Amino acid sequence: MSINRFIALALSTLLIWAGLSSAASAAIIGTGDALAMEQRESRLAVVQAQLAREDVQQAMIQLGVDPVEASLRVAALGEQELAQLQGQLEQLPAGGSLLALIGAVFVVLLILEVTGVINIFNKV
Repeated sequence: MSINRFIALALSTLLIWAGLSSAASAAIIGTGDALAMEQRESRLAVVQAQLAREDVQQAMIQLGVDPVEASLRVAALGEQELAQLQGQLEQLPAGGSLLALIGAVFVVLLILEVTGVINIFNKV
């Protein structure tokens, strides 16, 4: 009998204690705040996608930076810092210089002209 009383007393105490826990509070989020949170999430996704590229991770490893730690630090950035980092990442070349891209396009156009597929250089 004493074990049953002890279990009943313990369960009663736990139920009362669970009922005294703090209640969750909710508030209305304004449209501006919701859009700012969505914009931050999209910026964070773009930056994380850039950092997840294999060539970027290899460069970080060569510089002695752990890619996982870098990803965690990017997630902790503020809104202005994240926007600045995204702007800097977008300005970096994505695999070569602009001159190399123009040269490659010119070579492709030249090959198509010589093979007779297009007739672009006679018009110039």
